[in-house]
Amino acid sequence: MLDLPTDLPADIVPLSWLLGVWEGTGVIDYEITDADGGTHRYAGEFAHRASFSHDGGPFLNYAASATYTPEGGEPVALVAETGFWRLARPAGAADAGPALLPPREPRTAARTADDVEALRLAEGGFPLEVSIAHSDGALELYLGRIDGPRVDIATDAIVRAAGAKNYGAASRMYGLVDGHLLWAWDIAALGTELRSHASARLAKV
Repeated sequence: MLDLPTDLPADIVPLSWLLGVWEGTGVIDYEITDADGGTHRYAGEFAHRASFSHDGGPFLNYAASATYTPEGGEPVALVAETGFWRLARPAGAADAGPALLPPREPRTAARTADDVEALRLAEGGFPLEVSIAHSDGALELYLGRIDGPRVDIATDAIVRAAGAKNYGAASRMYGLVDGHLLWAWDIAALGTELRSHASARLAKV
């Protein structure tokens, strides 16, 4: 059973079950075909830590890291991530931005549960935007939805630094099952089409 805060901004109430620090293990299984037609399979277990927090704004702060230990080898730090999760809604005159620009109009009242309910999709759930920066030079913008204790998102855009490895698309699924955070991550990378890449089961710590 999860204890959820009761003093959250209305915009992040649908995301509140994600709040906290989650740790556990996962499995990598991804096969690529080399330019010469040969195949290489990445497979193994990894340790994973993910954190969702908020600082009073209408979004969650996200950070995650993973460590992989090859058989008989030393632990290897895999890519670290940091980003933001928020309900998708049009920015108005009472919202700050872009950059350091202040709001053009003062907000007369805090957003309410009714304001958030107006965002609900016809098929259920709420539209979601997730922006994630990777330590290897990739930036992802995911669009999707959160529907109760389930999240489904897919990349709308990926930006890569000139030296980053080929990475074309991704989708992620998160779910709360028996008090654990389960996730699965599909990627299209290194010349391989979108397919299963990793999954994990995390417990709140």
